[in-house]
Amino acid sequence: MAHLSTYFSLENPANPSDEKRLKRELDTLPGVTSVSISPSGCVAVDYDTTGVRQAELRQKVEALGYELRQEE
Repeated sequence: MAHLSTYFSLENPANPSDEKRLKRELDTLPGVTSVSISPSGCVAVDYDTTGVRQAELRQKVEALGYELRQEE
């Protein structure tokens, strides 16, 4: 069981209600252990790779209507 963290930046930072919705939706994915979103639009996700992959996290965020780019 491998635990990883990934970081994304939202192209357009979310307002507080959008942040709650995004956090709630990411928390529903199997393997996600922690989600935090900064006011500037940085999304940090800690996850277990046996439950979810980074590509699935990206797809979920984009399916919710957010544009993002991965931090290097």
